[in-house]
Amino acid sequence: MLLQLNIQNFAIVRSLDIDWQSGMTTITGETGAGKSIAIDALGLCLGDRATTNVVRPNCKKADLAATFETKDNKMAKAWLKQHDLVSEHDSECILRRVISAEGRSKSYINGSQVPLVQLKEIGQLLINIHGQHDHQLIVKANQQCRLLDNYANHPSKLEAVKHYAQQWNKLNKELELLQQSKQQREAEQQLIQYQVNELDEFALQADEFSTLEKDYKRHSNAQDLLDSTLTSIQSLSENESFNILDSLRECSESIGAIARVDSQLSDVATILADAVIQLDEANSDLKHYYQQLELDPQSYAMIEERYSTALQLAKKHQLSPEGLVSFHSDLKKQLASISNDESRINTIIEELEQTKQHYFDSANTLTISRVKSAKSLSKLITKSMQELNMPNGQFYIAVDEQNQKENINTNGSDNISFQVSINPGQALEAMHKVASGGELSRISLAMQVILADKVVTPTLIFDEVDVGISGPTAAMVGKKLQQLAKNTQVICVTHLPQVACKGHQQLFVSKLTDGELTETQVSELSESKRVKEIARLLAGDKISQHSLANAQELLAS
Repeated sequence: MLLQLNIQNFAIVRSLDIDWQSGMTTITGETGAGKSIAIDALGLCLGDRATTNVVRPNCKKADLAATFETKDNKMAKAWLKQHDLVSEHDSECILRRVISAEGRSKSYINGSQVPLVQLKEIGQLLINIHGQHDHQLIVKANQQCRLLDNYANHPSKLEAVKHYAQQWNKLNKELELLQQSKQQREAEQQLIQYQVNELDEFALQADEFSTLEKDYKRHSNAQDLLDSTLTSIQSLSENESFNILDSLRECSESIGAIARVDSQLSDVATILADAVIQLDEANSDLKHYYQQLELDPQSYAMIEERYSTALQLAKKHQLSPEGLVSFHSDLKKQLASISNDESRINTIIEELEQTKQHYFDSANTLTISRVKSAKSLSKLITKSMQELNMPNGQFYIAVDEQNQKENINTNGSDNISFQVSINPGQALEAMHKVASGGELSRISLAMQVILADKVVTPTLIFDEVDVGISGPTAAMVGKKLQQLAKNTQVICVTHLPQVACKGHQQLFVSKLTDGELTETQVSELSESKRVKEIARLLAGDKISQHSLANAQELLAS
């Protein structure tokens, strides 16, 4: 329930602290005093849109805070815990909104700054506000459906219908996209299949091109390799008249001999001896290489053809020859994906049929629940209409199933229509055709009181919902709101004495001005002041003994 509302520099309020009680609180005041100002401030704490003119003139910011008790509100406590916003006092929740004169605002929950959307989320679990224009909404089809569903209290049935409708729409869009691109996909498939077949036939292996390239260069230069290698071998060791190895050995042996006489030549002798060894090894390797080197025209022709083909394919696909293998693999994956798309079309068609059947089953279950609840709610609203000075009033909620084969939406397959009859012999017709503004207000109020029992929020606010009501009807409205307050905190802004007198607490809104600035004040009325205020509501500014007696009688009743 709402415990306290603190308002600083908001509109024509300079500073205001309001303590709220359980049961029913009524708010009255003179015309133009700002009876709804506390409700407006509370709305901002609950995430309503802020404008620059909400800040009191000549002030930098408006600061608004609402404190709620959450001890018995399991849903609100769970939400706060989920978002790590539990306060030090586990049973309280403080919503705060700070709005600058430029229109910027900051939102807080239990002292932590949060996005505005989170104020709205937690607000829906703490309080429910009914405005004086709600009766204008109940003639709209979507609002009528929402009101019936609120009364029926079948969220799981609504969620099932919504789930299958969304799933059906998602599958349908996927199928549409696949079918639209089918022709393009088929042409693409033919091209890729040709490319894959060509590369399959060539069958280039990983790292094969680098080997091909080496073999091609070796074979294409084989004669030069043979000639150069043989010439080098001759120079190194095979030329009988002169060769490098024999001359180097002779030189090494000569220097080695004299190095034993003069040690200064030891390093030179060592270098020459090492050179003989290294040159001898090089000569041996050259001979081995020469013996292995073959001139095989057939082998060369095969290597040349494969190497050339690899270059041609790489040029054709505009990539390096080394990238052919990975390109081949990617093409195979694309081909498999296209084949999967074709298979997916058949799968989606099957899934659509299954989802459609699940949707129709869920929609039918929802329809049954709506029809049952419509009968019950129609009787309750009819009774309330008759109690609210419409003795011959009849109310009926028509639930008509639409053509299911052509209608899949997130709200089910039903057309909901609120129909009324006000006078004897008058046929039931849509509300907006037969009900006046005042009658719509009474019907709306009856519905709000009935539906309030279904609302889990612990606080209900009625902001001048009794406009256009007077006399015995007003007394019945007050009685109904008072009954509602037995289990729920009810706050009601009213101008009717018959409603104001039913409150367990009554607040009076007044407006003070010094000629330059205006200020709104809210005060709790004592019993004696309540009598005077009720008398003022009855008789106007000229309060008589008779109106005072009537006020005392109303309060006593």
